[in-house]
Amino acid sequence: MRDARPAALGVRPAALGVATATTILLAGCSAPVQLPDPPVDDATRALCTALVADAPATLLGSPRRATTGSLAVAWGDPPITLACGLPQPAGLTPTSQCLEVNGVGWWSQDGVTGTVFTTVGRAAYVQVGVPNSYGNTGDALAELASVVADHDTLLRPCVG
Repeated sequence: MRDARPAALGVRPAALGVATATTILLAGCSAPVQLPDPPVDDATRALCTALVADAPATLLGSPRRATTGSLAVAWGDPPITLACGLPQPAGLTPTSQCLEVNGVGWWSQDGVTGTVFTTVGRAAYVQVGVPNSYGNTGDALAELASVVADHDTLLRPCVG
């Protein structure tokens, strides 16, 4: 299964290393963050489009940035990323440990330069990548919980 974590944290497989390096280099000059849209069905596209449109203008005090995909959002430098409609990540199972933040369940994966969080028990997978430089990653999840809950239907609660 393909690794679907956001490229901005440098946690994709080596085959995509060039894209990751490009993202990191471009981030310094405020170019759009490289977050291409995954293939999604019409219902997921509608859900993700609404979620992205309602995402906050700032996150952890960092302004929103342009992205290459329409189903993603980024803030700050280095970018905090939110990508919607990604496939289920490898390693995420019904029994994976789950952290609940303001009513939204998340599964976490530590990367080299940050942590990637994936929603659990929702209609679409939403992933948030938070670089280590932002410190307490739970603060980003707390700020994003309401927009995720408003748009991504809860199918089963977090049980971890």
